[in-house]
Amino acid sequence: MAGRQQITIELPDEMMDKNDLQIIMTNSHINDHFHSLARELDIMEPKTPEEVYKTWLENIVLRPTYNLDVPVDSARHNLASTFVNAFVNAGFSRDKLVSVEDGNKWMYKNKQHGMLSAAASLGLIYLWDVDGGLTPIDKYLYTSEDYIKAGALLALGIVNCGVRNECDPALALLSDYVDNDSMTLRIGAVLGLGLAYAGTKRQEVISLLLPVLTDRKSTPEVVAFAAIAAALTYVGTGYHEVASAILQTLIDLPATELADGHYSRFLPLALAITYLGKKDAIDTTLAALEVLPDPFRSMSKMMLKMSGSSKDSTTTAAGGDKKEKKEDKKEDKAAKEKKEKEKEKDLSSMQAVAALGVAVVAIGEEIGSEMSTRIFGQLGRYGEPAVRRAVPLAIALCSMSNPQLNVIDVLNKYSHDLDEELAHNAIFSMGLVGAGTNNARLATMLRQLAQYHVKNTGHLFMVRIAQGLTHMGKGTVSLSPFHTDRQILNPVALAGLLVVLTSFLDTKNIILGKSHYLLYCLVPAMYPRWLVTLDENQEPVSVSVRVGQAVDVIGKAGTPKTIAGVHTHTTPVLLAVGERAELATDDYTPLSPVMEGFVILRKKDKDD
Repeated sequence: MAGRQQITIELPDEMMDKNDLQIIMTNSHINDHFHSLARELDIMEPKTPEEVYKTWLENIVLRPTYNLDVPVDSARHNLASTFVNAFVNAGFSRDKLVSVEDGNKWMYKNKQHGMLSAAASLGLIYLWDVDGGLTPIDKYLYTSEDYIKAGALLALGIVNCGVRNECDPALALLSDYVDNDSMTLRIGAVLGLGLAYAGTKRQEVISLLLPVLTDRKSTPEVVAFAAIAAALTYVGTGYHEVASAILQTLIDLPATELADGHYSRFLPLALAITYLGKKDAIDTTLAALEVLPDPFRSMSKMMLKMSGSSKDSTTTAAGGDKKEKKEDKKEDKAAKEKKEKEKEKDLSSMQAVAALGVAVVAIGEEIGSEMSTRIFGQLGRYGEPAVRRAVPLAIALCSMSNPQLNVIDVLNKYSHDLDEELAHNAIFSMGLVGAGTNNARLATMLRQLAQYHVKNTGHLFMVRIAQGLTHMGKGTVSLSPFHTDRQILNPVALAGLLVVLTSFLDTKNIILGKSHYLLYCLVPAMYPRWLVTLDENQEPVSVSVRVGQAVDVIGKAGTPKTIAGVHTHTTPVLLAVGERAELATDDYTPLSPVMEGFVILRKKDKDD
């Protein structure tokens, strides 16, 4: 199942109709419940980007060039507003920019790939609402502008992400464009398929995507995204057909593209996603990567090790040094020079991936995450520039949608760094750490950063994106890849996050270049941080629950309290990171051991 809610059902067979099971398994009920929650919290009214930026709170005296700054790069400003609008209104099926009657005007306020992202934002606004979202998206498939049409194709994929529909609209509509002569349309179609069928293991999708890898017409960009889409479909399976096709494509790439290509790094990432958590299953693929030239080989192998959590081979490499020293004496000058050149090869890309790898290994484990902050501190002080740029991203991965004060302060320090790309990554990471929390301290910091970086359009763009992420879903949505009391990892969510974080290892050429639409790969990780209670007929039922900070009671004698700092609410309720809920009424029995997501309640008999 591609969704993230875990429902423990203990009802007799006669009570569970086949249609009820179908609705639960396809996640088609999420949108209705999400809108019910929004009405309960009175947040259905769409927000504009300006309401998120709150520019009226910024000190105008300190930033006299603000009004002059927007026209200088109005396309970048409009692009930022597109993403902010999409993130903030995600899942609400309404906004004030693109879903309105004259939404077409906003599309044309962007340029080229900006149009693609603007059209794709429709998918995020209608997230999980397949029936309601198809009509407004479909009309853009008939436009003559390829960028808008490609955005509409990507929007189709986004709106179907995590939701199954018996009509299979994504496959039906996107399959016609996968081998289109226009590379722009291909990008929208392959990425859309990857997001729509992430984690589903659909053979029909793979049969469409794999030929794109070998098609000579495909640009490096199209090949990279087709590989990512195929890997997302079979994430964590180690499926040989996908892995061998990606590996063969990687081996066939010309050396120049491996050295200079901005998109070539996505091919080993696709391999890594396919083998996510497969451990020893990666050994054969690691051996096959030996044919690649360094430093690309080192980076590719590190990506695989990161995802598979396999044993590191650094000890073997270290043990070979003494032997080499003895042989050096017998070698002639030419051989020595060749060896020295090999040693001087820039391995910073591999080290940057290794920094992310530390976060992947430590993620979800409290003590490991705390210890990793020391490693990141050392890398931030003494690492190569490429490694330092990866540090904020790794820190964010360990604290996704969990804005701890010490983490925010560290990222805020990096956001003022002289290295522009490091500052970009730090600002974006602040958005990831606070994603969907409406954290007031973080929002204030970002407003101050907007003032500080007002003359730098690249920095300001990142600040706006971070502001949009912080207020994502108006504070109802989380990017954390863990669920069920942070015990179970959702591999699809982690894969989506890794795609975005890897793209930020080359921020200037990918995110600040023309591939900013990769930000939509955050969608597989997006899920409401809620508790919704249902009766035995899957109808919503409001009950009183106590919500508080989770307390670790493992190994404690008696029946200690499992939550602290209790507040009583009526379901549906929002749960922050580290919070736990328990029933405050004796009238019902929960059929799930964890009160999170969707929980079915059984009414107690009077005799109980």
